[in-house]
Order: sequence, then structure tokens, then C-alpha cells
Amino acid sequence: MNIKYLLTGLLFSIVTTLTAQTNSQQAREIFNHTYQMVFGTQGCQLHYDVDILRLYHTNGTIWMKGKKQRFFETRYRSWSDGKDYYLIDTKKNTLDIFKADDPNKDKYASKFKFKPDDYNYACEETADGYVISLKPKPGIKGFKEARAVIDKQTRAPKSVRIKVAFLWARINISNFKSGGISDAIFNFPATKYKDYSTTDHR
Repeated sequence: MNIKYLLTGLLFSIVTTLTAQTNSQQAREIFNHTYQMVFGTQGCQLHYDVDILRLYHTNGTIWMKGKKQRFFETRYRSWSDGKDYYLIDTKKNTLDIFKADDPNKDKYASKFKFKPDDYNYACEETADGYVISLKPKPGIKGFKEARAVIDKQTRAPKSVRIKVAFLWARINISNFKSGGISDAIFNFPATKYKDYSTTDHR
């Protein structure tokens, strides 16, 4: 009888482990596909709407292609051609210029260096789409947890929730486009902001 219980318990353990591995593999495959759509060399465009406990809110549009990036918000906007980074503050009428790889250009983003292999993945299928959960492996610093909702048909990102300390930030994503991004949109239109006060940090 004891052997029967032992074998049953062992079988249950094996099935549970295999199921967890399968779920993790599926989650990573879905995540990798979407990650490539966003950060691949073909480039992408998306509209974002950020909310942190209704205490902070912003929205805008961002374009990315390799090392190039551009974003547009009501007050702030930036261009990076992969070499230089230009940040405009339309309220203060200022222009700050940095090297594209200068970590001081964005004091918030520079604190979080995301590497996909640093996280454990799990997947849940819901009516809204695939919910991919990411939890950091032991010793990894950064956000505590992230949950990305991915469209089942297109595999486009729909939203991301990120837990930093005890706060959850939610980012809704819309108008997503992968590919067909022109290099020209990353060129800074200097003449348009020639009257702005300029600080060159390069």
C-alpha cells in the first residue's frame, strides 16, 4: 500500500513538473514573439497611456527601430538617431542634447535594464488575451513583477502592468504597428526649435 501511495505521489509530481515546464515554455515563446515585434530591427510604433494609481498619468506615441527612438507627448518629445538624443520641454522652451548612450538622458529608464533571461515566465489564457507573467530570478534587481496582455490573434501587446516596490503601474497600448518605420522620423527637426534654450551635455 505504501508503494502504491509513493508511486502515485511520484507520478503526480512528474505531471505537475512537466505541466509547469510546458506552461513556462509556452509563455516564453509567446513573449519572445511579441518582444521581437516591438524591439526587432523592423521597428515599431505604438500609442501608450500610463497610469500609476491615478497619481501620475501621461500618454503619447513612441517609435523605435534598433538604437533609434522617438516619442511625442503633450509637454515632452524626443528624437534619437542612434548617435545623439534630443529632448524638448515645450513648457520651459528648452532643448537638452545628450549622446544616445548617455544613461543620464533619462534618470528613470536608466535604472531599469531589462534582460529577458533574468525572469521566470508563466502563461494564462483569458478572454482579453494571453496574460504573460514575469517574475525576476533570485538576485535580479528591478521591477518585482510584470504582467503583459498579448492579443491571441495578432500577438500584439495590449497592456503591461509593472510592480515597482509596492506600486503597480499600468500601461495601455493601442495603435500598434510593427515594421514599415522610416528612418527619417528619427531625425531631429532643428530649425523648428532654433529659438529654444539649448544645453549640450555631449
